[in-house]
Amino acid sequence: MAGNGNSDGVAGILLTGGASRRMGESKTTLLIEGCRLADLIGSKVAVVASPVIEVGPGDSGLRAVREEPPGQGPLVAIVAGWAELKRVGHRGPVLVVAGDLPLVTVEVLRLVADWPYSGSVVPRVGGRRQPLCARWSVTDLGRAVAAAASGERSLRSCFGEGTLFLEEDAWGHLTGGSAFADVDTTEDLARLGISPTGNA
Repeated sequence: MAGNGNSDGVAGILLTGGASRRMGESKTTLLIEGCRLADLIGSKVAVVASPVIEVGPGDSGLRAVREEPPGQGPLVAIVAGWAELKRVGHRGPVLVVAGDLPLVTVEVLRLVADWPYSGSVVPRVGGRRQPLCARWSVTDLGRAVAAAASGERSLRSCFGEGTLFLEEDAWGHLTGGSAFADVDTTEDLARLGISPTGNA
């Protein structure tokens, strides 16, 4: 299902446009394992989804677009990515992944992307939804477009009754939850045992 690049498969949106104010430097260009974080995550998304669009400054090396104006948050960024995917002919679900999940794995992304369900598939960690490491249905992407147009900026309103929330019994054999951990500060990196080497 994923990675075949046709209009009905799973495409990807990588979000890299965050301001990184708390980190003090661009998160997506941090060097981790000798690779920029955006490259690291983007390459994993590309294993299970095709095509993949980066919404942000282009740090991943993938095809990139920017939301207009930038800096309005992930909902507007997702809408921009969805518009670009439709422009290139994609009409199926989309794996949406934040660019600050350093421990996300191909296995976790594949589980979410390929889960046998027609609606959106959203992991839940400790009761908290993870919409930025989730597969969004076409219906819910349409909800996102309408929400953004009305001035909404929260992602919560985008998921309808048909959303499947994956609890730990679905993904726990692959990760203890660290795959969904985002990093906003150097303390977050240290807590995950990550020692970045600087910016590319």
